[in-house]
Amino acid sequence: MNTPHQHPNAIADQRTVELRVQPLSAEAFAAFGTVISKSEDGVPFGPQEAQLDLSRGTPRFYNMRLPGRGLGFNRITRHRSVTQALASVGGFDWVMAVAPPIALEEPDAEPRLEDIHAFLIPGDVAVMLHVGTWHAGPLFNAEEMSFFNLELADTNIVDHHTCNLTDRYGVTVQLVLQSL
Repeated sequence: MNTPHQHPNAIADQRTVELRVQPLSAEAFAAFGTVISKSEDGVPFGPQEAQLDLSRGTPRFYNMRLPGRGLGFNRITRHRSVTQALASVGGFDWVMAVAPPIALEEPDAEPRLEDIHAFLIPGDVAVMLHVGTWHAGPLFNAEEMSFFNLELADTNIVDHHTCNLTDRYGVTVQLVLQSL
């Protein structure tokens, strides 16, 4: 279990918890989605591929530009109607915090703090999130980065469920990169 640890400079009302960033592997990420690694052209579709579900609307594939916000967060979001695929533009490494999908039929369900894990996503792979996977990120320390994003055209309007970790648990999360 990858449990966040209380930061030594925590405030009484709101504390900061540190969460170690793990290296990405298909096995470690399986509860949250699929790691999409390089494969040779012409390889038949199989279980190692992203099992996309874009059946509830018009797919949207776009180049999403994000300002850098560092490696801290206090909100985690899920999409209950669609898978989502993300990859950095330009091959830069980035980080994503995730928690497994739970109670998809319950819009007010929230993840447990101890179920949140963080992964370093290498710049030469993409990830697909299962329907309902909670996620914070893409996160990175650069001033700005761009990402290829595949979801539905209206995902961020009609299928954007967010848990405010400060309101729910009194915490913000600070991700800690370790020597890998």
